[in-house]
Amino acid sequence: MEKLTVLGTGYALATRCYNTCFAITNDWGTLLVDAGGGNGILRQMEDAGIGFETVHDLFITHAHPDHLNGVVWVLRKIMTMMNAGKYDGELHVWCHESVRRGLEMIGELMLQKKMLRHIGTRVLYHDIKDGMQAELCGYDVTFFDIGSTKLLQFGFTTTLQSGEKLTCLGDEPYNPVCERYVAGSSWLLSEAFCLLAQADVFKPYEKHHSTVADAAKLAAQLNAEHLVLWHTEDKNYARRKELYTAEAREFFDGDLYVPYDLEVIEL
Repeated sequence: MEKLTVLGTGYALATRCYNTCFAITNDWGTLLVDAGGGNGILRQMEDAGIGFETVHDLFITHAHPDHLNGVVWVLRKIMTMMNAGKYDGELHVWCHESVRRGLEMIGELMLQKKMLRHIGTRVLYHDIKDGMQAELCGYDVTFFDIGSTKLLQFGFTTTLQSGEKLTCLGDEPYNPVCERYVAGSSWLLSEAFCLLAQADVFKPYEKHHSTVADAAKLAAQLNAEHLVLWHTEDKNYARRKELYTAEAREFFDGDLYVPYDLEVIEL
């Protein structure tokens, strides 16, 4: 069993869907990537049928609130389970040291001492760097700096049980400086803020984001076989799958996913 559960697909100010975050589940457990912007992550995990007791690795791409704030709720939930004897083992949190410092500060302000006592014993932070390798949820993962000009951000690449290479590009346009990590990827997880046809409305480039056409062209250029598009505006949410698929198909003829929140993709 190996699947990707889409917990959220929206951008920072989305109200029609949850902020972009996802989980990869296999026989080892669940790898959670980001947690959205608030305690909505608790509902998303519940609706997805993913128990927090299965999450022992959490990767945080960067410190923007729509990716980081939900992490505080994940920590609170798991620490509460630890206190109640309902969580076995350790939680490993993988992020850059700047993100870790922020979480530690937030934790001191917002979490009770009976929860914080697990920091350093059962909740373990791991500071990541460009090119660093580690094992998460049974996967050999390589973290890479995506080359953001806005805020330090990391993506990751790994090899699935099928032998295919999967790469999470983060929530900004692909930077060619990452080519040595991204090359050869069969699966690309890419942001696509809006349609190229609506770029004048949503102004993706001013926000350091891509259009659907940009992401589709990149996937074709990199010879990817599977492309997942998310981190989108939400004004077109009701028809997003239809509209985004139509534009992406002009440039990419591989396996294409434009998921709604809580969709499950078999890997």
